[in-house]
Amino acid sequence: MALYSAAAAVLAGLERGEGGLKSLVYNSGFPHVRQLYALVSETLRYASVLEKLLDGAALLQAEKKLPPQLAKVLVYDLLFGKGLKCGGRWKALARRHRARLEAELARMKVRHQVSRNEDLLAPEQAVSPAASQVPRYVRVNTLKTCVDDVIDFFKRQGYTYLGKAASVEELKALSGKKFLLDLHLPELLVFPAQTDLHDNLLYTSGHIILQDKASCLPAFLLGPAAGSHVIDACAAPGNKTSHLAAILKNKGQIFAFDVDPKRVATMNTLLTRAGVTGCQLAQQDFLTVDPRDSKYSRVTHILLDPSCSGSGMVTRGLGQEAAPSAERLQALAGFQRRALNHALSFPALQRLVYSTCSLHQEENEDVVQAVLQEWGSAFRLVTAFPSWPCRGLAAFSGAESCLRASPAETFTHGFFVAVLERCREGAAENPQPGEGMEPGAAPKKRKKKKQRVKE
Repeated sequence: MALYSAAAAVLAGLERGEGGLKSLVYNSGFPHVRQLYALVSETLRYASVLEKLLDGAALLQAEKKLPPQLAKVLVYDLLFGKGLKCGGRWKALARRHRARLEAELARMKVRHQVSRNEDLLAPEQAVSPAASQVPRYVRVNTLKTCVDDVIDFFKRQGYTYLGKAASVEELKALSGKKFLLDLHLPELLVFPAQTDLHDNLLYTSGHIILQDKASCLPAFLLGPAAGSHVIDACAAPGNKTSHLAAILKNKGQIFAFDVDPKRVATMNTLLTRAGVTGCQLAQQDFLTVDPRDSKYSRVTHILLDPSCSGSGMVTRGLGQEAAPSAERLQALAGFQRRALNHALSFPALQRLVYSTCSLHQEENEDVVQAVLQEWGSAFRLVTAFPSWPCRGLAAFSGAESCLRASPAETFTHGFFVAVLERCREGAAENPQPGEGMEPGAAPKKRKKKKQRVKE
């Protein structure tokens, strides 16, 4: 029931103008933010249909204590989703009215001369091609298990493992209960787009993380060695932080910051479930962190994924959110420049990854260019994944060193990644993950077996 209550609260917040969808979901305190985001997005997509159903079935008149936002969420999952996941009085209420709601839905289809639920939607509400082709990516949490054990587990659950993908197109062709090993990232499994694993034992126990492939790039490309001291500057909800901990093998120190108390609480839950240790989580604005504080004197790596427009986020139902205004973009870019400048001021810093889930040049190439110009020759852009198909926009010389991701080209959310390194005179260093390597030439998979999950 917590999921439906949280979704109803987000819908109410949207109606009151308290914020955007993304911010309200992340500030809700609900631990499974992607599940909540997907449910609210789908409910909004079907909003006009749901309102007609509620009117036609007179549900709100019959159940005067049922809030309309909660009614929409319950009816969406009852008729269009995968079935109600709650118990108690709300499930009993929904079942009591199910026949009437289904009859009203059937009448609507007859009136509109359609046979599929999706055909009741206006064209602009239909699932975008981008959303429909983005697979479900599953990162194996190597703090608790290994890739081979997770593959075996899914095979025992009736899934068919097709091996390692040979091309990006193979990811798009997945269907049914089939899955692949990703061709770029060594601990990422790929399932068909509509696969729902939120109730799977591996997910609830923290052995797998449901994380889009593009979102896995920042920690992978930062690539800190075990024992390193790392800052995750804008860390919530914590997927990238848990990825960093896995790369560090829980050896070293992560300093993770987020200013919002609800997001920090959500992050703490996620990190605990993932088995993360050696992480100091602080409710603090990263811009107020003193780079000269002795506790950060050994910080050599920083992951900076600041607040952005979220224009690259593709939900299973809504596609991209509405484009932000020019004023909003300028305000975000100003904050992002300040955050990147601040991150580069940590004295021991050697390598930094700047990333956003934005499609806008103002938040991406323009921010990197402006900050690099301010720092002169102190830092340089690193070319990561030379054969990655999506490169930075030609906004300045060298911008092709940056990475972009998109639903159309990489079958992921829209994303931007830039890798910066402190310039040093002297010898060649060992290449970091993705630097000077073709996609797929990643470090070898760990052979050590971790705890096995039993069904």
